[in-house]
Amino acid sequence: MSASPPELPIVVLDALMPTTQRLVLNRRGSMVWEVQSHRGHYAVKVGYPIEATADWSAQPWTALAPAREGAVLHRLGFVDFAYGEWEQGTWNFQPWHEGPDLYQLWEPYRRPGSSIAPRTTVAASCVQALAELHAKGWVHGDVQPAHFIVGPERTRLIDLALARGGNVPEGYDFPFRGCLVHYEAPEIAQSVLATGEAEPTEEADIYALGASLLISATGWRAMEYPDDAPRSVQREAVANGRRRPVKVRGELGELIDAMLSHAPEDRPTIYEAGKTLNCDC
Repeated sequence: MSASPPELPIVVLDALMPTTQRLVLNRRGSMVWEVQSHRGHYAVKVGYPIEATADWSAQPWTALAPAREGAVLHRLGFVDFAYGEWEQGTWNFQPWHEGPDLYQLWEPYRRPGSSIAPRTTVAASCVQALAELHAKGWVHGDVQPAHFIVGPERTRLIDLALARGGNVPEGYDFPFRGCLVHYEAPEIAQSVLATGEAEPTEEADIYALGASLLISATGWRAMEYPDDAPRSVQREAVANGRRRPVKVRGELGELIDAMLSHAPEDRPTIYEAGKTLNCDC
């Protein structure tokens, strides 16, 4: 990528004709804009390949992620979105969802000396959002706090580029190579270490939801490893089950602890999690 300020691809500008646009994110092969236009309020995602650096191996698949997500949205029956290609990769636009993400919303609970407990209604809304995806026969593959947008009416689970559950055009597809290790289930970490790839599952999504709730409520990730550890070292810690104790009080803490079970079969299903939180999933 050029050192000059990034711009939206011409094909997206032509499709949306923005009245305002704001760059929200530009890192690791992905740019995200918030765009207002005569058509509505959109999130625009633009992908480009990551070139090899001292910190990152080359990742050409990042250029395909926006179009792959667009294909997933199509398979799931979403409307008011589009996706396609530009000279350095692919893009999509989809409705913008207002609201903080889970980690932002639960910031007061992480303050030193805080005596307030996380609201189980928010946890239940996250369970509901994941349950809706699983009910359609799909798994997310990249569950993390930033992907739960807690809106005024409902919580939405976003960023479906790594989701699995149906056919995706071959030209936009790529293998699942794991996700952000903080939220990676032990069996996923072990598979990536052994083969470089893994198969996302509902059980791995459950683990990732538990890890997301834990770090959002306490500021502590589920597994113990140095902050600056290489990814391979992080994954070894996850695969070996070097887990911290869950320090969340009450029923929510017990549920998170169960979600983080090392063996996939020991974790609750999404429906059992919903029942625990009185969620109609």
